[in-house]
Amino acid sequence: MDINQSQLNAIHHNKGPMLVLAGPGSGKTLVITKRTEYLINECGVNPQNILVITFTKAAAEEMKERFYRLTGGRGQGVNFGTFHAVFFTILKYAYHYSAANIIRDDQKNQFFREIIEHLDMEIEDEKEFIINITSEISLIKGERMNLEHYYSINCSEEIFKKIYQSYESKLRKANLIDFDDMLVLCYELFKERADILAIWQKKFQYILIDEFQDINKVQYDIIRLLALPENNLFIVGDDDQSIYRFRGAKPEIMLNFDKDYPEGKRVLLDVNYRSTEKIVECAARLVKNNTKRFPKNIHANRQGGQEVIIKTFKELKEQNSLVVANILQYYKIGIPFSDMAILFRTNTQPRALIDKLMEYNVPFQMRDMIPNLYDHWISVNVITYMKLAMGYRDRSYFLQIANRPKRYLNRECFVEPKVDFVKLREYYGDKEWMLDRIDKLEYDLEFLKNMSPFAAINYIRKGIGYEDYLTEYAAFRRIKAEELIDTLNELQDSAREFKTYEEWFRHIEEYQVELKKQVQNQKQDKNSVALVTMHGSKGLEYKVVFIVDANEGITPIGKPCWKRIWRKREDYFMWQLPEPRNIFIFTP
Repeated sequence: MDINQSQLNAIHHNKGPMLVLAGPGSGKTLVITKRTEYLINECGVNPQNILVITFTKAAAEEMKERFYRLTGGRGQGVNFGTFHAVFFTILKYAYHYSAANIIRDDQKNQFFREIIEHLDMEIEDEKEFIINITSEISLIKGERMNLEHYYSINCSEEIFKKIYQSYESKLRKANLIDFDDMLVLCYELFKERADILAIWQKKFQYILIDEFQDINKVQYDIIRLLALPENNLFIVGDDDQSIYRFRGAKPEIMLNFDKDYPEGKRVLLDVNYRSTEKIVECAARLVKNNTKRFPKNIHANRQGGQEVIIKTFKELKEQNSLVVANILQYYKIGIPFSDMAILFRTNTQPRALIDKLMEYNVPFQMRDMIPNLYDHWISVNVITYMKLAMGYRDRSYFLQIANRPKRYLNRECFVEPKVDFVKLREYYGDKEWMLDRIDKLEYDLEFLKNMSPFAAINYIRKGIGYEDYLTEYAAFRRIKAEELIDTLNELQDSAREFKTYEEWFRHIEEYQVELKKQVQNQKQDKNSVALVTMHGSKGLEYKVVFIVDANEGITPIGKPCWKRIWRKREDYFMWQLPEPRNIFIFTP
């Protein structure tokens, strides 16, 4: 790729701060590696005094490899790494930490499970709850926020405070730190020990940072200290590509960089070498609606491209059928499955689409675990009701649904391996209100006995009150009740075609067997369609891309993230907007 004037201006920057606004496909990696080479060869900078920071280990390794290929192996000694790797190195010298002091994921999960059990919390979606709580704790540490001023989005403030303090106590007792502690401890070290800070300032005299729009407050605070007194800070990023605010990223740091460093220079990499003119123009029209951004005029190096195609669908099934049909059509004209991707907002969305892909034997891969509707805790509850209606009397089944909805049945009343309603009534004796609840449960199970699965789910929802239970649980968890109701709707829809429980259960078993085969095939068949979240797709490239379910309320504010995912002639872009379902197709 020829180097354009904007790229040259960035590459030939020597001292002082510089902000490089790098639009998608504009060659930012080339600029970072070439500027590093320029500092060494033309400015006489010692490679060991250069620090190049990225946000992932893979990106750091790729940057390092690109640099060595560019220099033919020269320039040994340049420091490439992630924020965490760099800051942990500093802590190792200061506090003699080793890898054994970093908490493992399994240890962290065990800590949280113990805390949940100790607080006697009934959490249905325990795995998701732990992930979300971990993210909140990370946000607090990354913002160096006072816990007293934080309002949790996953539970009450009182409970969150107890969880946070219990987690911190367990870390300290075990002499462990998490990844966020690496940042906080490094910042505190630099603030308290000017002598140690001076050593690392002398070591890292030139600092280059990639994907700067994803930086958080504590990372930036450390970097500002580290860059003193010369402020040879070269930051590269695109405020329009900031999609990790939920992880603590603060794009406003980049937007305010000129205020923090008024003496700094700015350059815009405004040529997109990846996508065609039509895609770049459409992206520009969309993203200019962002109110807080650097104004920029990005233009494509590749001219032409097809106009946007718009199609409308009334039902999800129609959309999924079209996606699969198009995948097969592209495959027939010679595009490998591995050059195609389907993007979605969250990894629970594509369950119905996965059904359709399996129906047509389209191989696919997911970065995350393949979502199984029937493993969802809501599905487990509903299926348990059905099994009890069929005559199952296992204690574990009763414990599963006894208080979903709330009946105030004590675990101790289920003593025997098999539950007998007569003994259940004996346990509560003359407590008429409890006997009424037990009578109602027995009546409900008898009523469900001969229903079809679809009708049974409807009765469980309305007649038994399970939908009200989900609404109450959503309020407790501070999540949208609609998200849980959507799962219930999807489960009920999947049962529509089956007349008996046995028939539906056979289908579920066959589906799960097929899903296991897909998991095995993922390890063997590399020629597969990629299923990936929008956040997980950042930086990836495919020839054909589908973006589905970008409805208002699913994709944030109804505006899909559609940056940095196109390549070559067969680019394909799709998303959905509010009902009726609209799909936009971009084919250069």
